[in-house]
Amino acid sequence: MIACTDVHYGRSHAIAACLLIRNWPYDRPYLEVTEVVEQPAPYEPGGFYRRELPGLLSVLARLVEKPRVIVIDGYVWLGDESHPGLGAYLYEALGRTAGVIGVAKTLSREGPAVRVIKRGTSLRPLFVTAAGIDLDEAARCVVELHGEFRIPTLLKRVDRLCRGLERSIREGIQTQA
Repeated sequence: MIACTDVHYGRSHAIAACLLIRNWPYDRPYLEVTEVVEQPAPYEPGGFYRRELPGLLSVLARLVEKPRVIVIDGYVWLGDESHPGLGAYLYEALGRTAGVIGVAKTLSREGPAVRVIKRGTSLRPLFVTAAGIDLDEAARCVVELHGEFRIPTLLKRVDRLCRGLERSIREGIQTQA
């Protein structure tokens, strides 16, 4: 089982979402899970993981079957393995029981722990990092994810799931006022 995850922030809460697929090229998840996280930590330069990690752990804890690989929107390593990113903290928090693949849209730092890939006909690259799974294999898996464009279908879908629920919560609060 493969989990694609994301977190989106509202004013007073965060929405964490997870989509589960059985194989890399699948275009539809067999399960979608969301979790509202009240009062997320404030943004802290250099401490992004402190804000995002609780939401990811919370939504992953709701899964009955644990994934073998988790894909995050972000970095596992920032250039090299001496600079952990969100994915490295997630990998450790899960007791190294699942591989973590980071997919980033912008380059944080070049280094041996980063693979640059291109998907479909896009000229713009994605940046892949990984823990608990070979980096070259992780890069191949991201290329194999469904979708003909730069951003894989399910990574777009998990982002929309977060944003859609956050928008529903915000509009529900506004209509109750």
